[in-house]
This record gives sequence, structure tokens and C-alpha cells, in this order.
Amino acid sequence: MAYEEKNTGCFIPEAQAEIEDASPKTHYWYCKPGLVNTDKLNFVRAEFPSGAFHDFHNHPGLEEILYVLSGTAEQWIETEMRILKAGDAVHIPKALVHATFNAGDEMLEFLAILTPADSPGPMTVDRSQEEPWKSLRPTPPAD
Repeated sequence: MAYEEKNTGCFIPEAQAEIEDASPKTHYWYCKPGLVNTDKLNFVRAEFPSGAFHDFHNHPGLEEILYVLSGTAEQWIETEMRILKAGDAVHIPKALVHATFNAGDEMLEFLAILTPADSPGPMTVDRSQEEPWKSLRPTPPAD
């Protein structure tokens, strides 16, 4: 592990977060199995530049909560869409199809917690080419 961990927990400086390049998006992982001593939590900060998105997908065994730090998110749960701004959150029960699109010109930045991290795979299943999701909005350009 890249930081000092004690039985009481650990501090994870931003400089030691695990960076995942999901171009054009960037994920900064602060908590997940193998990074910290956990088997229940995944915690990530995501940055989506203008036009970036995470198309329709689900997490069969994980529930998720997203909290918007800045920017504007077009957030879908199943076939319902809402616009989220800084300070807004969404809870997504396990297995529900959802998507997040940057709906603004500025960077969309949000936090996500997914649990339990020890859920049997797969973690994410792409549903973007399945109905009704593929017909809900115009197909975005490839990310």
C-alpha cells in the first residue's frame, strides 16, 4: 500500500490516490480493496470534462451513491432523468441501470461510493446498446 495504515484507519493524501485514466474521464480512487484494508467500500472522485459521460450501465451486486461537487450532471436512473448540480446526490440501488453525462461546458466533478466492494463480479455491465436505454437519448460520441 502506498500510505501508512493503522488498525484504526488510514489517511490517503490526494497525491497517493490511485489514478485511473478512463479518457477523457479521470477517476481518483481513494478506497477500494487492495488500496486500503477494506472489502466493503469503493470510493472514487470522478472528473468528466465537457461532453464526457458514463453511458447506461449497471452494477449487478453493488449499490451506489453519487454526490456532485461541481458542474452539471444529466443523471439517469432507469428511464428517469434529472439534472444535478453541486450539492445534489443520487442513490442507485443495486442492479438498476443508470448513466451520467456532463450536461455543461465546465468540468463535472463528483464523488461516488459503491458497496459492497466484495460483491461477486462483474462490477459494471454495459447496457447502452439495450432497449429502452439505447433509445432514451441521442447516441453520444465515443468517449
